[in-house]
Amino acid sequence: MIFQKVLVCVCLCVFCHYVLLHASRKTFSNVKVSISAQWTPSVQNASSPAFSPGETWEENKLFADNGEATLFLGALDTIFLFSYAVGLYISGVIGDRLNLRYVLSAGLCGSAVVEFLFGTLTEWLHFYNVYFYCSLWVLNGLLQSAVWPCVVAVMGNWFGKSGRGFVFGLWSACASVGNILGAFLASSVLKYGYEYAFLVTSVVQFAGGVVVFFGLLTSPKEVGLIPVERDPDSQQPLMSDDEEPDEDVVCDGGYYSIQQRDEEPVSQTKAIGFFQAFCLPGVLPYSLAYACLKLVNYSFFFWLPFYLSNNFSWKEAQADRLSVWYDVGGIIGGTVQGLISDFLGKRAPVLSVSLLLAMGALVGYSHSPNDQAINGVLLAVTGFLIGGPSNMISSAISADLGRQEALQGSQEALATVTGIVDGTGSIGAAGGQYLVSLIESKLGWMWVFYFFILMVKFFPGLLILLYLLSS
Repeated sequence: MIFQKVLVCVCLCVFCHYVLLHASRKTFSNVKVSISAQWTPSVQNASSPAFSPGETWEENKLFADNGEATLFLGALDTIFLFSYAVGLYISGVIGDRLNLRYVLSAGLCGSAVVEFLFGTLTEWLHFYNVYFYCSLWVLNGLLQSAVWPCVVAVMGNWFGKSGRGFVFGLWSACASVGNILGAFLASSVLKYGYEYAFLVTSVVQFAGGVVVFFGLLTSPKEVGLIPVERDPDSQQPLMSDDEEPDEDVVCDGGYYSIQQRDEEPVSQTKAIGFFQAFCLPGVLPYSLAYACLKLVNYSFFFWLPFYLSNNFSWKEAQADRLSVWYDVGGIIGGTVQGLISDFLGKRAPVLSVSLLLAMGALVGYSHSPNDQAINGVLLAVTGFLIGGPSNMISSAISADLGRQEALQGSQEALATVTGIVDGTGSIGAAGGQYLVSLIESKLGWMWVFYFFILMVKFFPGLLILLYLLSS
């Protein structure tokens, strides 16, 4: 029974800490309107000339108007995602070679410090500089990239393939829960200034990184266990590294407890190379397909509160709270679709059907009336059909690819494969964010949705091709 308790604690630990990371990441998108207002000159009222000369009023303003500020915000999103993508390729390899706990803790704490500098300290000091902001956001992307491959690898170490779609679909809701938490934290302190939204989330994230450093168990082997998870065609435990283990094994509570003999050394698994992982079956097609999907998903992530506030003239705090319905839909979608894929034994058909339906959802949402209730319902449906598949690919499918038979005993590939899939997806998302701001400024929001529909239309075709080739 104690083994199940350890498992639950590990799941909750990695879940909660990725929630904190995404809550702090979501803060930037939730306060874009406030940041844009701070970076552009304000309209002087009748009494301002008496105590505020124009020179003082214009001091430290980065941009001449809101349009320029919006383009720079899009550029920052692109900078973050490109550095995040590059970091994922590197951090996945590092995670398979170093202690996952140290890498994960460094990513959480380092990112928290950078976000405090970006959003809080610069405002307190009234220091506004384009190059400084860009440098911080590059560093933030690199640090945050260390987290996701590590948490997926930890979960993959504790769970076998059977039922992985449901378990990972439910667990991968950590990103959406983090978005919801970040939206509520930001909206609750926004009246004091956007710098306090960054302050709250960065402090909580830093504390979470400290907890990870001292308390996370990254693998059952750290407590002398190997999960008993058998494939239908195999009588060997899924996570066993040796064909014929030499340890004395005691089975209890769904785990093998290892009592190693003193005279025999522990066998070490060999980490797979980056290019070997890239050439594994399914990695490249899913990575390219995820690039299209993550572009759309992260566009909602970065721009939804800004869109709601500008398009419907709703208050920024109201827009922040309403945007959480997209994440609610993503939580339900990832869980339900993961469960269905477990029953079918195939994930590609489920994702393809979901994304074909997502095209209709995008058309419907682009014509949403100025009504918060209707908008929330349409957001939830859109999140179910887009956010759900996104959660599946970045977690369950990545774990499947990192534990496939083609590895032939070299099981230290989970973080590397996860980094490749998520990194390629982030490259697609990075290129899309500046395009979103550019399309919106030149053509309007309706053309942004046409762009989303185009990206989603290509994605099912890639998945169906993958499914047919692997059948």
